[in-house]
Order: sequence, then C-alpha cells, then structure tokens
Amino acid sequence: MQIYKVGGAVRDRLLGLPVTDIDWVVVGATTEEMLTKGFRPVGADFPVFLHPGTGEEYALARTERKSGRGYGGFTFHASPEVTLEEDLIRRDLTINAMAEDGQQNLTDPYHGQRDLENRILRHVSPAFAEDPLRVLRVARFAARYAALGFTVAPETLELMRQLSESGELEALTAERSWKEISRALMEDQPHVFIQTLRDCGALKVLMPEVDALFGVPQPEAHHPEIDSGIHTLSVLEQAAQHQQPLTVRWACLLHDLGKGLTPEEEWPRHIAHEHKGLKLIKAVNERFKAPKDCQDLALLVGQYHTHGHRALELKASTLLELLQSFDVYRRPQRFEEFIVACEMDARGRKGLEQRSYPQADYLRGAAKVAREVAVQPLLEKGFRGPELGEALKRERLKALKTYKDTASA
Repeated sequence: MQIYKVGGAVRDRLLGLPVTDIDWVVVGATTEEMLTKGFRPVGADFPVFLHPGTGEEYALARTERKSGRGYGGFTFHASPEVTLEEDLIRRDLTINAMAEDGQQNLTDPYHGQRDLENRILRHVSPAFAEDPLRVLRVARFAARYAALGFTVAPETLELMRQLSESGELEALTAERSWKEISRALMEDQPHVFIQTLRDCGALKVLMPEVDALFGVPQPEAHHPEIDSGIHTLSVLEQAAQHQQPLTVRWACLLHDLGKGLTPEEEWPRHIAHEHKGLKLIKAVNERFKAPKDCQDLALLVGQYHTHGHRALELKASTLLELLQSFDVYRRPQRFEEFIVACEMDARGRKGLEQRSYPQADYLRGAAKVAREVAVQPLLEKGFRGPELGEALKRERLKALKTYKDTASA
C-alpha cells in the first residue's frame, strides 16, 4: 500500500498558496485492507474512506469509463492493480494531476509543474471532453488564478467549446451546476468565470439571458463602457473587490437581464427593463435552484435598482413603498445588501469605479427613521389590527417627509 497527496494540495503548495483541503490516493490497497485499518467508507459511487484520526478523505486509485450522459455518467474501477499514473490521467487539468509522497517527492507524469510555471490551464487527456462539469470547473480555476496570470490553453478552450455544443451541458443537474457557479462567484475575479464561459460558448447554453446582454448598447452618458454585457462583468468585478457575499454577487450578475429584451430600434434606451427582466431572473433562479436568499435579493435588485440610484429624488411615499417591499423592519440585512448591490452597479462603469454614492447613506438613514417609529403610542391610542397598520404607515410617512426635508435643506 502506497499513499500519495494529490490534486489541489500539491498544486497550491507549489504555487506558494495556503493549503486548505488535502486529498489522498491509496495505491495497491483493497477495500477490506482500508476497513481493517479503521478507515470509514463514504459515498456509494466509488471507494472513498475517511481517516480514523484526521477525518481526511482517502480514495483508492481508480480508473473511469464514460457510460452515460452528464457528470454522473461514469463507471469506476478501483483495484490494487490501478497505478498512480492511471489514477492521475482521469483528472481534469495537468496542474491537478500531480502527486507527492510523504517526503514531498513529486510524481508529475503529465507536466503539471511546467504548466504551473507557464501559468497555463491545460487538460490532461482527451477524456476531459467526457465530463461536462469540467467546463465549469476550468472556468472557475480561470477566475481563481487570473490574478497570477493563468490563462486557458487554446486546445483546452476548444474542447470546452465542443462540450458546450454537444448538448452535454444540459445533462448537468441544477445542484452540481450551482455548486460550481456559487464557488466561482466567490473567487477574487468572478467576472473571469463568466467571460471564460462566454469564450467557449457555454454561457449561451447555461445562461442565455446573461449571454444576450453582450453587444447590447446603453446610453454612453450613464454607461461609458456602452456594452451591457461588459457592464455586468464590471459590476460583478466591483462586488468581488468590495468582498460582497454570494447573495449580492448573484444579484449583480442578474440585475440588468431585462436589457437583453429591448428591441434594437429602441437602443440604447431600455425603458422598463427592470420590470421586463423579472421573468428572466426568475427563470435563471429556478434553473439552478439558487438558495432562497439569493433568489429573493436578485429579484428585488432587478426590480428596484434604479430606485436606489434615484433615491435622493424619490417622494417620501415612494421611499416608504420601497422600504415596505424589502420588509426592512424584520429583514434589515436584505435592504443593506440591496444598497451595496446598487452601489456596485453605479461603480461598475468605465472610469466611474471610484465615484461616490451618497444614495447609500441616504437610504440607510431612511430605513433607520422608518424603523424608529414607535408602535406603543399608537396602541395606547387604541389602534388595533388593520387600523394599527395604517396608522403606523402614516407615522412612518410623516417621519420620512421630515427626513427628506432635513436631508435636502
């Protein structure tokens, strides 16, 4: 039995990056031997075990053969006869197909170290094209390592393009797709993930609503970058630079989908794009079964982001309706995420990345004023049920009018 550290742990050590997760491959062992040594089996698909002490994953060396469509369409074969090289060749990228023993002696049959040095993301073998999930994975690695200068090898991009055109991407489950998308959006440069998907034709398959934004012009006075797709990438880039959570990043990606529906004869204006985009945002949310907090914020940002930009001009009654829509009294964090999404939208414009956004503090102040309206005095006046709700609304409107007058004085 020989044990090797493999994959990301080896890659990141060689890059001088922190190593978080460690995966191990066991060569020359049987399931029975692993159980005898106290390892606990996990998963039904192939022999993976948890170490009795550390809880880390140890997998028996295995080969795989394509047997159906999609990510799960593989038959695995694990036995003591499978070599380390045979196990490594089934992996996606050369930089993930290296192993090292306990003395850090490197096994690198597919030149992953050379590709690390040359900053290249390259597939290990033609079998890469058998797994559609690898299109998303490579795009995610492109986003993760873009700051280090990594690019996708042309021949790998071509295989990704072939996969995108094959219909295999449609076989991916919503859960597997969302896992890769959500991880990619939380990388330092998530816009590279979207751009890479577009470069290989996968964006058109997975998110045609986002792909449709590219080439659609906007008024140059408000959008010096002009192109709606480029703007979306810039907004996502700003969200990452400001270390926003997944909910905000997802909303930033989808906020302008309605612009893709504007007839060409109406360009570069996009009247009512906020309302038109809601059905598209809902469709993307459902396609990937995004978590409810991501779904809700994306829809709210899509519908109300122009309200955010015009916050200083809104009538007190419109401001109150906006606050009610977000349920700021019970869900203050959601309104805060809306505010920062609007700010990322305002900054995601060529040359305006450092612009001030006074609307943010103005909206925060409005929410604070509305929340501070006390219920007790109204109860003491005898208001109950629906009448109490109306009275509370009147008091909040009065407070917002005072706030608005004071802010504009």
